[in-house]
Amino acid sequence: MNRIPVSGPSISKKEIDYVTDAVTNAWYGNASLYHERFENAFSSYIGTKYAMALPSCTSAIHLTLLSHGIGPGDEVIVPEITWIASVAPVIYVGATPVFVDIDEKTWCLSAESFEKNITPKTRAVIPVDLYGGIPDMDSIRKIANAHSIIIIEDAAEAIGSEYNGKKSGSFGNVGVFSFHGSKTMTTGEGGMLVTNDEAIYSRANILRDHGRKPGDFSFFNSEVAFKYKMSGMQAALGLAQLERIDELVDKKRCIFNWYLKELGSVSDLTLNYEPSNVKNSYWMVSAIINNRTIDKEALRKHLSDRGIDTRPFFHPLSSLPAFSYMCDSNLMKIKNPVSYKLSPSGINLPSGMNLTEEMVSRICSELKDTLFKIAHSN
Repeated sequence: MNRIPVSGPSISKKEIDYVTDAVTNAWYGNASLYHERFENAFSSYIGTKYAMALPSCTSAIHLTLLSHGIGPGDEVIVPEITWIASVAPVIYVGATPVFVDIDEKTWCLSAESFEKNITPKTRAVIPVDLYGGIPDMDSIRKIANAHSIIIIEDAAEAIGSEYNGKKSGSFGNVGVFSFHGSKTMTTGEGGMLVTNDEAIYSRANILRDHGRKPGDFSFFNSEVAFKYKMSGMQAALGLAQLERIDELVDKKRCIFNWYLKELGSVSDLTLNYEPSNVKNSYWMVSAIINNRTIDKEALRKHLSDRGIDTRPFFHPLSSLPAFSYMCDSNLMKIKNPVSYKLSPSGINLPSGMNLTEEMVSRICSELKDTLFKIAHSN
């Protein structure tokens, strides 16, 4: 029986042809050819003036914080439930992350919790489009604007998602994306920064190239900065993937609907939520186990033994050993109850682009059978 991985990309002849061309021809005077094509196409797709191809989404957040002058003494609000990459750059620049609760339905940043945690030191907020969902951006933007707070929309997991008909990544002062190999579209490793702010784009452009101003051929660096650039081969892969983005997002939504057909009536599970004004790209099909007698890790082991890989729902950031020096998890359980309630009961189901309806049917059959056996063994 073939093992079913939890994630993975769709690579076609187009990607192979573009990367082959980049390896063969994107040198000398053509070294930036695919970067420019990829960035121009990406900004057009998202609906922003500028796009900057980078080695990761983490580097995009780092450059954004630096470009806004955020550092020691500043606070940045981040949802409890997200990958550590959303918050690590806050530590890089010496600012203080403030972990706040999520919404029980969308699993994204709670606008109410965001507002409650604003202090005079709050400079920015990083709403995360978790697993392809989008938070209540109307409320978040209204609150942020009222307090002059910078919005850095972490759309790492949400390429192709929409809110009121606008693309994810277009709702903040800056939007950031990931093209990790597990994402809906990939460059292997990679990321993108998008913005309408020329000053921020220009500042980030200097910071990503060792403090060298664009067009400086004398190599006369103005400051010590960073090496945050994407290779031409990655840009070629990204361009090919972007030209297929509607196909890729449609496949993700198709995969979710296969799961919904099989699991939608299972009372022990709650799948990803899609509000009426949101188009969820469902990067990861995820499920909250409503039956508290079922141990998530036991369920994951049962599935793994049957050749089905899963991932745990993200842990609350404040519960991680990485942040034990600044967080008391017992106190944070009280402060952010939704995050601490959902995380222990959440799993990510296989969501790779290689899935077929038959594979999803097998996964769901094993999942329902395992849920039944575990529930009746307690």
